[in-house]
Amino acid sequence: MFSNIGWGEMMILLVAALVILGPERLPGAVRWTTSSLRQVRDYASGATTQLKQELGPEFDDLRKPLAELNELRGMSPRAAVTKHLLGGDDSVLRDIEGAVPDRKQLFGTSSGMPGTAPTTSPSLQKPLDHNERPPIDSDAT
Repeated sequence: MFSNIGWGEMMILLVAALVILGPERLPGAVRWTTSSLRQVRDYASGATTQLKQELGPEFDDLRKPLAELNELRGMSPRAAVTKHLLGGDDSVLRDIEGAVPDRKQLFGTSSGMPGTAPTTSPSLQKPLDHNERPPIDSDAT
């Protein structure tokens, strides 16, 4: 539940609670919060246990699609290719990455993005002006 909160945020929350509640009421508020969270967790685990007892083996059939959805949620394109096409062996992809040159060297840009042209023309060593029209050849008809 609090997996996104770091130590710094926890300290800020603790100081804010100390200022808002005061040192007299803070221990009682902490006890109430922990007991409430424990009670909610017990209710949830009790409901899960009750469903397991009532549904029996059908409960696992219900959980299987949810587990597959959770697996797909964490799936990246690379993981999908590795899992389904390569059988979990990503050594082929690592070999390909090692064989491809660096993007900066390949495309000649500082951003490394394909399809972007360098800011200067290598033959003219003059900055390119994208608003400038090319000269019209009057001999070509």
